[in-house]
Amino acid sequence: MTFRFLETTSPAPGVLQISMNRPPANGVDRDMYIELHTAFADPDALLPDVRAIILTGAGKHFSAGNDLDEFATMTPENGTERMWRVREAFFAIQDCVVPVIGAVHGAALGTGLAIAASCDFVVAAQSARFGLPELTVGVFGGARHLARIAPEPLVRRMFFTGQHLNAAEFSAGGACVVVSENDKLLETALGFAIRIAGYSPTAVRLGKQVLNQVETMDLKAGYAFEQGFTVKASGHPDAKEALTAFREKRDPQYLPRSADWTITL
Repeated sequence: MTFRFLETTSPAPGVLQISMNRPPANGVDRDMYIELHTAFADPDALLPDVRAIILTGAGKHFSAGNDLDEFATMTPENGTERMWRVREAFFAIQDCVVPVIGAVHGAALGTGLAIAASCDFVVAAQSARFGLPELTVGVFGGARHLARIAPEPLVRRMFFTGQHLNAAEFSAGGACVVVSENDKLLETALGFAIRIAGYSPTAVRLGKQVLNQVETMDLKAGYAFEQGFTVKASGHPDAKEALTAFREKRDPQYLPRSADWTITL
């Protein structure tokens, strides 16, 4: 599988790094949205038995947002298809079968911020800048994604002011990001990815599905749903191995991924 605007590497066993690469600032156009969807909809095609993914940007920025030249050509007639491509990319990241860690440096603005917020969690360099310039450029769309990692008052402040916040300001305002030293961004993200890759591949993929499902459920229904998979997982050998290894203070020996352990709704 080859891409024009994405670069893929494997910095550790089971870890896939996807770097957006569309100079000068990784502005996203229709073709790049399609590539993002393709990559995250089937990451096993990029790295067999992938366990975790790091999503970052090549060059100085994570992503400064949409390609504004292309956006300027949007009309009510072509806009519906274009917006579908955007949603398709964001939700492929969110629904990816394995955890996705956003490693953000430079600018993460508008679409760039929404891409980061579509990840399972975000590691941000101290110098990273986050912003929702929607009113500045006459579009909508990033606020709902931002609300996955930031409280609503911060979302509204960023939307209505269009002001950029550095990682420390963003975190102080209530955003859930891990702030890293600039030169240790990828090292920090990789540390998380390696830890995830060390768990049962079956449990991690099942857990990703469970967490995505309960995110939009109320407490009681969500907890009951999640508990049901404690019961289901108890029938998989990896569950017993995890407990036994923990009690014996040794590294667990997990089985290869069981492809049939998925949620059926």
